[in-house]
Amino acid sequence: MTAHAPRPDSGAGAVRLDKWLWQARFCRSRSLAAALVAEGRVRVNAEPALKPARPVGPGDVLTFVQGGAVRVLRILACGTRRGPASEARLLYEEIAPRAGAQTAGDSDAGTA
Repeated sequence: MTAHAPRPDSGAGAVRLDKWLWQARFCRSRSLAAALVAEGRVRVNAEPALKPARPVGPGDVLTFVQGGAVRVLRILACGTRRGPASEARLLYEEIAPRAGAQTAGDSDAGTA
């Protein structure tokens, strides 16, 4: 483990939501992360997050759509920088499995 690798207990107690999304490499820039939040496309602990400056920290659960799949993550650490993907992966754990396509049982949901 390098000196820069985050641990679940590293980083500040809370960080801005847009900054965390950027550091964890879910968005290519902070401005894109801020826009994602401002559009109401991110939930924190099942509540819509409308302000990019909303503080998040370890234990918070984020829900958002990425690449056509719903992502549900638990924040493990705030982090201290935007590092490589291998380092960013240590900042969260996936709660729900990613599914890019609907299952056969879900394909006709909502049609009658």
